[in-house]
Formats: sequence, C-alpha cells, structure tokens
Amino acid sequence: MSGGVRASRVLGAARLMGRSSLPVGRNCLAVTAFARQQQCSNTISIEMARKFSVEAAVQGETTEHEFQAETRMLLDIVAKSLYSEKEVFIRELISNASDAIEKFRLLQMAGEGPMDLTTDRVHNISIITDKVLRTLTIQDTGVGMTRQEMIDNLGTIARSGSKAFMQNLKDGGKVEPKDIIGQFGVGFYSAFMVADKIEVFSKSSVESSVGHLWSSDGSGKYSMQELADIQPGTKIVLTLKTEDAEFCDETNVRDIIKKYSNFVGSDVTLNGEKTNQLKPVWLMDPKEVDADTHDDFYKYVANAFDKPRFTLHYRTDAPMDIRALLYFPENRPGMFETSREGEAGVALYCRKVMIKSKADNLLPKWLRFVKGVVDSEDIPLNLSRELLQDSSLIRKLRQVLTNRVLRFLLERSRKETKSYMEFYKDYSFFLKEGIVTSNEQYEKEEIAKLLRFECSSLPSGETISIPEYTEKMKAGQREIFYLSAPSRQLAETSPYFESLKKDGTEVLFCYEPYDELVLMQLQQFDKKNVTSVEKEMRAVGEETVVNDDTLELKDQTDLTDWVKITLGQKAAKIKTTSKLESHPCVVTVEEMAAARHFIKTQGANFSEEQRYTILQPQFEMNPAHPIIKKLNELKTANPQLAILVTEQLFANSMVSAGLVDDPRTMLKSMNELLEKALEKH
Repeated sequence: MSGGVRASRVLGAARLMGRSSLPVGRNCLAVTAFARQQQCSNTISIEMARKFSVEAAVQGETTEHEFQAETRMLLDIVAKSLYSEKEVFIRELISNASDAIEKFRLLQMAGEGPMDLTTDRVHNISIITDKVLRTLTIQDTGVGMTRQEMIDNLGTIARSGSKAFMQNLKDGGKVEPKDIIGQFGVGFYSAFMVADKIEVFSKSSVESSVGHLWSSDGSGKYSMQELADIQPGTKIVLTLKTEDAEFCDETNVRDIIKKYSNFVGSDVTLNGEKTNQLKPVWLMDPKEVDADTHDDFYKYVANAFDKPRFTLHYRTDAPMDIRALLYFPENRPGMFETSREGEAGVALYCRKVMIKSKADNLLPKWLRFVKGVVDSEDIPLNLSRELLQDSSLIRKLRQVLTNRVLRFLLERSRKETKSYMEFYKDYSFFLKEGIVTSNEQYEKEEIAKLLRFECSSLPSGETISIPEYTEKMKAGQREIFYLSAPSRQLAETSPYFESLKKDGTEVLFCYEPYDELVLMQLQQFDKKNVTSVEKEMRAVGEETVVNDDTLELKDQTDLTDWVKITLGQKAAKIKTTSKLESHPCVVTVEEMAAARHFIKTQGANFSEEQRYTILQPQFEMNPAHPIIKKLNELKTANPQLAILVTEQLFANSMVSAGLVDDPRTMLKSMNELLEKALEKH
C-alpha cells in the first residue's frame, strides 16, 4: 500500500470516533468512592460502577494491536504540538462524553430500534479524581462502542465518529443532530499529553455484545480485552504522569470544567458533586430570560460584581448562524480596561463548549469593554479548536456583530436617553477610539452617530448628536464645523469662533484633548466635510477691507511688511483679516489638530526654529483693532517697543492656538515689554 493511501486512510478513516470515548487512569479505590458518591446523587448506581471497574470478568485472551506508522507520528504531534494548554484535554474528554450521550438520545428519537435504546437512562458525566493513585476517571452513560468501533476509532487518529454519525442521521432524514460537538477526531488523544496510560472501558448500546477494555501507553501499541457483565456506556481512566499530577486535584479540575465545559448538554459531576450549575443563557429564548438570570450570567462571564447596564441578546441565522449575548457594564472602566493592551471581553463558544475565553477577533479592539458570549456553528476552527480559520468568514462575523452592537447602542440613545448619556460619560473614550482606529468610513460614520457634543446654539451642558447638527444646518451649508477648546468659556471667546458666530453658523464644541483628532479622522459625515473652524478661517479667501475703523490700505501693506521683517522665520505669511472683531490677531496653520498633537508629543525633540519651519504659521492681524493701529504708529515712533509688542502679540496668538507646550517660555519677553513700557513712568 502506498504511503499516500495509508495517510488517506489515517486522516479519512476516523468517522466513528468523535466524542463518544475518552481516556483516564485506573483506580479500584476511586471506583468504590465513586459508587458511594453516585448513590447519594442518584446518577449512576453502585452496581453500574462495579460493572465498569477493572474487576469486571475477563473473557478471552488479551490481544495486542499496533498503531499504523502514520498514526504513531500523528499521535506524537497531537500529544506534543497540537494544543497550547494541557488543561484542554479535560474539555475534549467531556465533549466526547457529551457526544456519546447525545448520540444515544438521537438514536432513540430516530427510532432505529437498537438493543438498549428503548430503556430510559439518567444521563450523567461523572468525573473522579484520586491523588493517591494519581488517576482521573471520566464516565458517561452514552451510546458506547463495540470492539470493532474501539479498534477503528481509538486506533486511528483524525477519524471523527461524530462527524460520520451526524452525516448518517442527516442522510436518513429523521433527526437533525445540532448538539454534537466533535468534528475532527483528535480530542481523545490530547489525554496523552498528561497520561502515562489510558484505559477505555466500553460497551455498545446499539449492538448485543460484551464489553471491552482498550488500553495504551501511547508508545505505538494498544491492547484489547473482553469484559463480561458491564453496563453500556464508556469509562476512561487516565494514569497521570508525575509532572501532571495537578490534574487529579479536585479544585483544579473543577476550575477547568467551569472554564470550558460549564454548559455541555448533560450534568457533569465531580466526585459526586454537580459542577455545571449555569444554563447556556445565550441559547435560550430572549423573552424567557429574566433580569436576575442575566445578572448572574453577566457576573460569571465578566468575572465582575456589578450589573449589566444594557443587555443585547442576539440571535440570527442569516447571513451567518450566530447566538450572541453581550453585556455593557454598569461600572466605569478601570485603568486596565482603557488600555489598548486590555483583553477582549467576549468568549467564543461552539455548541456550548468554550473555545476561547478572550476572543480578540470577534469584535474590534475598541469594543473590548463589551462582555459576553458568541456561539456560532459557522465558526471555522483548527484541529485543536483553539484558533479560528478562514479569515473571510471571521471578518464577516466581526462585521455582523459590530454593526449589531452599533445599531443597538443607537437604539438605546433614542429610547433610553438618560441611561445612554450615563453610559456615554463613562465609555465615550472607546467610541472615539473606534473612529480613530477604524479603516472603514461606513463604520466611522456609524460610530459618529453615537457621539455627543455641546453646540454654540445650545445652553451650556446640553449636547447634540452629529445627525441632529446636520438637520439644523443652514441652507447651502456643506460643512460640519467644530472648535476644540478646554472649556465652554474659552470656546465662546475664541478668535476663531468670531466670524461664524457673527454669521449665525452653529459650531460643535469639543472639550476633550483628543476630540479634534477624532473628528479630523472622521473627515466626512453623510457626504458633508467635518471641518475645524481654524482651518475654515485659513482656507476661505477674503478681500482686504478698508473702512472708517481700519487702517488705510497703504498702512496695512506697510505694517504687514514690517511685521514680516520683525518676526522673520517665525511666521510663514503675514496678512490682515476682517474676520476678527474683539481680538487684535490670530495664528492659523493648515491642520491645527495635527499641529497641536505634534507639539504635545514631539515638540520637545525640535528646536524653536525647526518647530516654526514645520508648522508654517500664518499671522493674521485685525486692522480695526486699537492695538494694531497703535502698533502701526509705534513702528516709526518707538521701534524697540514696537518690536517687543509684535513679538508678544505673535506669542499670545500661538498660546491661544494651543501651539505652545509651555507658556513659561514667554515670561522673559513679557518682562522686557513691561520694562520698556514703564520707562517713562
């Protein structure tokens, strides 16, 4: 037989293994203890535990079998390289046991009349730990396996019995198997990461046969042995390696069960005590879930002590199969939550089994404050069920979830305005981060609908959304204007606001330092440009205005030429403007927000001369202002004082524009100006 054919059989033959069987160590004392505990919990009888014990009557001789060469290599890969965390073997074995029970139920529903399927069973997955014997035992009341199935499934890696089982049921058209977990047929072998020896006791519920014991140390061989008088189902006994004895510690095993397998379809007991108390709330009908259930489940998935502020219970079959339950916390985010390095808050499940507790690619980074669960049968997983494959499907899932979250928050902003504004006060930082980091203009504009700003036409404290601003825009206005300032008072007295205020044009006021960067990144909203008033002041051309209150045109020209010589390389251009009323002068640059960000983050790395070269500030003077008129006189009457006044006016304008990182640098020139001004007094 060629190597290609053998490899094909190894990878394709595993159609029956799936989740129905799994390994664990041998332990007579543990079985006895197990029987006592099960008697209390009324799950599996003492008699059944005995019939599953290693003391079951042996029939026939032990036969040894050798793994195929390809299987031995795959076994080594699975045991050493496939899984990133050893603890996931418990998840895999519990999933197998759950599948075995689910297969039993499905065969009963299909009515195919196998031997033992007409008998009702109390289904249970029982786990026993024993520190003395260093064993871990996992037992189920599921469908079990025949001798040939044990040889086919346990002797061949990557043969998914669950997958074949589902296909057979679908082909029969009797039952739709939706709760079967297994896909790849490798989960069983993950137990070899921690076990020196694995024993599988199993008897089929489908065919009349004796039970069998499958045993292997993972070295390349396994043995088969008949067992008489055991109950149908499967028990796996792991004899743990010395260095992996932690997996026979009850507390550690309980934590792992709660982490990965808290929501499997059957009851899971650990040393007689039920461990999976919570229900998979995300799979329930949203109308049937009350607030208390949501509170409890939120505390579990978020590891939090507060309550959810908003709850989004989302179910859809198109364009993808998605079951999502997302919570928006009531408490304010802490330092670690606001950090970009913070972990994602959404866990990924597939058929009620946790795949990843912090799935960072289901929602964009800026939604890391959202807590909850996403479960989708369409999620493409790799063999270890730890990583997501098929990037196009993941991107689609991410897009669908993100759009649903944005739509949900928009609904809350309209229907629960007070609650939304409390949420916005605490979490607006994340929304603005989303605009800055997103690469999709559509997503940016959808997030922008959630932003709130004060507006020049509204009283202090009242806010408006960007869509509401656009509805109030003047006829013919094609730009959304905003002004960044530390406070309302400074915004209303800003020299950049004067001309728009005079025209009656509304302006959004932004008080957070990063707001102007957010709006600069937004660029457009509903095909309207988002423009800072500083940029508008610089961009719009104007004719030089001469009237009774201003300097004459010749005086304006002479003054601008003189100021240009006085300031030198500090100002790229000098001009007069009619847009100012109460202010003598102003500085504009091409992109004020970017310029301010540059000064704050990198300004210290450059000399003053280099900063002016980079910024290219434009100095604009108000020819009707008394200070400018007096300066025009001083340039000939007292040149030294005029120079000091000019430099101070320019420095004041740079401070007003937010382009001076440390105003204390102005003190020397200010003192010189005062000294010169007071010479005659």
